[in-house]
Amino acid sequence: MNDSTQPIVDFLARFVEALGIRTPVDVEDTPDGPRFDLSGEEAEILARHRGEPLKALQHVVDMAYGRSLDGDRRVFVDALGYRKGKDIELRQMAKFLAEKAKETGADQQLGPLNPYERRLVHMAVAEVPGATTESVGDAFSKIVLISSRK
Repeated sequence: MNDSTQPIVDFLARFVEALGIRTPVDVEDTPDGPRFDLSGEEAEILARHRGEPLKALQHVVDMAYGRSLDGDRRVFVDALGYRKGKDIELRQMAKFLAEKAKETGADQQLGPLNPYERRLVHMAVAEVPGATTESVGDAFSKIVLISSRK
């Protein structure tokens, strides 16, 4: 843990204390940015309802601390590795749909997705030569169109 992550760890500790749960906050430094994983049995409350509480917490942390990191690095909040698994699934689906768009020539769509999820899709499809993405919609949750590059 370094000085730039300490305020986030402190915030998360106060947050879970306010929820009335005890959970350690583990920090993993990844190339995309620090990943904060809340662990222990009581952290399960954040992964309930398809991870909606976790998504909300991610949004709050992103708004408060997301711009405090260098470059394109972002803050990731997880509970019991829930998002890590979901992120892998989403990236795999995005790549699968990119290949399908290339094979069929038909646009594929994924969503609605929040900004974090859209970023994952855009990054995953960028790794597929000949495929491109575009976010469509004017709300917080948007659809991502995946197309073959003409």
